[in-house]
Amino acid sequence: MSDLFEDPAPGNAPEYTVSELSGAVKRVIEGEFGLVRVRGEIGRVSRPASGHLYFDLKDDRSVIAAIAWKGQAARMQVRPEEGMEVIATGRMTTFPGQSKYQLIVEDVAPAGAGALMAMLEKRRAALAAEGLFDAERKRPLPYLPQVIGVVTSPSGAVIRDILHRLRDRFPRHVLIWPVAVQGERCAPEVAAAIRGFNALEPGGPIPRPDLLIVARGGGSLEDLWGFNEEIVVRAAAASTIPLISAVGHETDTTLIDFASDRRAPTPTAAAEMAVPVRLDLLATVDGQGARMSRSVAQAVFARRQRLSDLSRALPRLDALTQGAAQRFDLWSGRLGGALTALVRAKRARLDPLGAHLRPRLLADLVSRSRERLADRSRALEAGHARRTERAADRLASLSARLDPALSRSVAEAARHAARDRNTLNALTARLEAAPAERLRRLSDRLEALDRIRQTLGYTETLRRGYAVVRGDGAVVTTKAEAEQASALEIEFRDGRLALGPRKPKRAKPADPPPEQGSLL
Repeated sequence: MSDLFEDPAPGNAPEYTVSELSGAVKRVIEGEFGLVRVRGEIGRVSRPASGHLYFDLKDDRSVIAAIAWKGQAARMQVRPEEGMEVIATGRMTTFPGQSKYQLIVEDVAPAGAGALMAMLEKRRAALAAEGLFDAERKRPLPYLPQVIGVVTSPSGAVIRDILHRLRDRFPRHVLIWPVAVQGERCAPEVAAAIRGFNALEPGGPIPRPDLLIVARGGGSLEDLWGFNEEIVVRAAAASTIPLISAVGHETDTTLIDFASDRRAPTPTAAAEMAVPVRLDLLATVDGQGARMSRSVAQAVFARRQRLSDLSRALPRLDALTQGAAQRFDLWSGRLGGALTALVRAKRARLDPLGAHLRPRLLADLVSRSRERLADRSRALEAGHARRTERAADRLASLSARLDPALSRSVAEAARHAARDRNTLNALTARLEAAPAERLRRLSDRLEALDRIRQTLGYTETLRRGYAVVRGDGAVVTTKAEAEQASALEIEFRDGRLALGPRKPKRAKPADPPPEQGSLL
């Protein structure tokens, strides 16, 4: 029975320490899975202060721990977020301290365009909920900015298209902030450029732009991803300078388009939104000047007509005193007759009464009546003198007021006439100078068009080493036409070379039929 409980023989199996076994497992895993691509959903993302990135890759049955070191995480174009479906590229290794295996991630890419679009839509909804895309935040663009800031790559065709369009429409002062327009440096450099333009002080050594243009050419969704980053969207929304986004082609849409004040389908269209056409403005100014000239002329004519009407309505000095003089003459003429009639009436009443009166009473009555009559006569004379004096004073007052008023009216009319005459002289001088100025502008335009014609002509092509071949007076473009021509002429940069008459190449005759031979 004791034999049944004895320890079995150890056999030939070697013994390993824990470290040796962990190292062997590590070598096997790293040797078999040196470079792998794993597809899964990201869960539990951790970003400690060290800068490393820890997250899980999972599917419906398993979970793999993943880690991206600080340098690798900084170079990733797409930052891992929880819930994203990605394809992680890296190498498998183990962590002996916890007896687990993990994936050292070198790069993370979304699992197809659908995952990118889902993440983009999620980010767009989150930023829109903060109000960064509200229409109330958008500012109107300046009609004619003095300085335009452009954030783009200095080596691409985008900046040349913008400068060319601005030069054609209305030349402006342009400040270029060079940035990377794709890759890991795109988002921080574009955000820094927008904040840098906004940090410039007005009136400083570097002029502060009145308008910003963020531009890039077309590309895939991954190429344009830098303009979907949250740092770029927040910088565009916080910009106090009006901003136009011109990222990609017309069908491309990035998040900076929602945060900017205006979206342009192409960089060239952004330049067209930034400035108006100078020739159109000049035509508008000329039209407004013509309207102003007509308005001034009509105003001068209306004022002159109004002055003439007012001068005709102004009364003469003698017309103001005619009524008062006529009333005075009427009352003066009626005064003598009224006194005589009054005396006769009093006498008629006195005669019946005088028969009953004694001489003394009559004398007293006559004396009292004479005194009353004298008093009334003096009062009448005094009243007449006062009324005459008041009428004379009023007449003098009216005369004194009339003369200054007439003088002021005449002086005001003279000032208006002098001012209108000066205005008319200035407008006449402008009108005389306008044809010469217009002719000069048209001459400059004609010279510019002639220079463009010379630049686009075929003679400039001849200077680059090409030649024009003519056959029988017509331009020859194929070998067959040259062979059929009887005479050729070659035009070089410094002249023409004529080749003598030549026989046109005839068509090759058909081969004769094979001989049958003789039967004999």
